[in-house]
Amino acid sequence: MSAYLLPRPSLARASPALLLRLGFPRTVELTRCYATHGDLGGGSGPSSTPKRRNVTVLSDDGRYEWGELSGREKVARATQQSFNFVIILAGAALTVRGVCYLLYSEVFSPNSRTWQYEKAVERILDDTRCTDILGDRREIKAYGESTSNKWARNRPIATTIEKDRLGREHMRMNFHVEGPRNQGVVHVHMIKPLDKNEWEYQLLALDVKGHSRVILEQAREKPGVGQALKIFGIQWR
Repeated sequence: MSAYLLPRPSLARASPALLLRLGFPRTVELTRCYATHGDLGGGSGPSSTPKRRNVTVLSDDGRYEWGELSGREKVARATQQSFNFVIILAGAALTVRGVCYLLYSEVFSPNSRTWQYEKAVERILDDTRCTDILGDRREIKAYGESTSNKWARNRPIATTIEKDRLGREHMRMNFHVEGPRNQGVVHVHMIKPLDKNEWEYQLLALDVKGHSRVILEQAREKPGVGQALKIFGIQWR
């Protein structure tokens, strides 16, 4: 009889070892699929849920919404935000105060250099001796020293403030004036006495080349003040 016509053994007559060998790969495949599913995080065990951190005044970073907070955590967040708001208000108040003080002391105060400069310019424009030399007061302009930067619009005013041996402050200022006829230099020397808080003129004069000096203010030296004491040929001040 041909080998192709031989009857095949049925599964009922197969040996137990053969049945175990046929079913083993399927068991391994099912186990592998289960392990892969667990590795992807599909499990619903307690280890897959991260523990939520408590919100305090120092640890609140805004990660959680307001509705997710407990009553104590809401109080902590409100306290933190109130403290931050107070800090911002205090910083803004200090900044505004500093800016206002700087503007007043440098621009609007009668003791500021800018105020004294504007006052000296007005004195020059109001003096007929100065306008006769410089020209029409409406065309006279005042400016400071020239700088190396040709693009600079504002020229600084040459000003120095120093104290003498008696503790009095001296302010010296020079600036230029130019009119349709001539141009010149204005010299300002002011002193602040010890018993006063205002500047007083020691000298206010206009120098124009080819003309005599025009003196608008010149303090007279008081008797006994500024005179040197001479003993044994040595002058003591």
